[in-house]
Amino acid sequence: MYRALITAGTGMVAQQTNLDVIANNLANVNTVGFKSQRAEFQDMVYQTMRTSGASTGSTSNAPTSNQVGLGTRYAGNSTNFGQGGLQATGNPMEVAIQGDGFFQIELPDGSIAYTRDGSFKRNANGDMVTSDGYRVLPGITIPAGATGLSIAANGAVTAQLPGQDVAQTLATIQIATFANPSGLTRVGSNLFAAGGSSGEATVADPGENGSGTLAASFVEGANVSIVEEMVRMILAQRAYEVNSKAIQSADDMLSTLNQLKR
Repeated sequence: MYRALITAGTGMVAQQTNLDVIANNLANVNTVGFKSQRAEFQDMVYQTMRTSGASTGSTSNAPTSNQVGLGTRYAGNSTNFGQGGLQATGNPMEVAIQGDGFFQIELPDGSIAYTRDGSFKRNANGDMVTSDGYRVLPGITIPAGATGLSIAANGAVTAQLPGQDVAQTLATIQIATFANPSGLTRVGSNLFAAGGSSGEATVADPGENGSGTLAASFVEGANVSIVEEMVRMILAQRAYEVNSKAIQSADDMLSTLNQLKR
């Protein structure tokens, strides 16, 4: 019974973590470029009373092992990098990626972060930046007085400059892809950091080397399915309740043992 208490307790802790992940998905249902996650779990070590094949007599062996599991544990998150729905904004500074890849963002310390959030702005210096003021790489500067800004599917940023009759190409937005995007680390503010098992970034123009293309005047919505998250929430709640019932049952059995001598 003591073992049942501990085992069921691990199940309750696991479902608490599961609900934390679900709640974060639902909280970010309107976050641009957000990618939903799913909590994954593993069974824990087993107490083995007898191994399979153990001798049970002079000429016989046990066909199966006798093992009792000791619960479950949180193993990690699986990220769904599926395409989110595109939302028209009418703003030529905003852009969405259709397919694989990330925008490159320069952080204040000079390091590079990655994002699917293409809701870019223009700062006082004319630089294309994120909502937090971080520069989009490679550096894109829009001169004062430029009109008719346009971002092509291949990443070319063009604008009509004062005194010129033909639109000029200012820069090209490039896309970074990873061998294992699930290995990226979320650092908040819609940003990911490379490292660990993500592999090194492969940078290319949109549409090349497996990277996606760009859609100007659109942003990519979160790929969170509210219906799926609600179903997961119900399952997590029921699993939590069942584990709590197991603890109550083990406690009742212990209480009965304690009363035997009375």
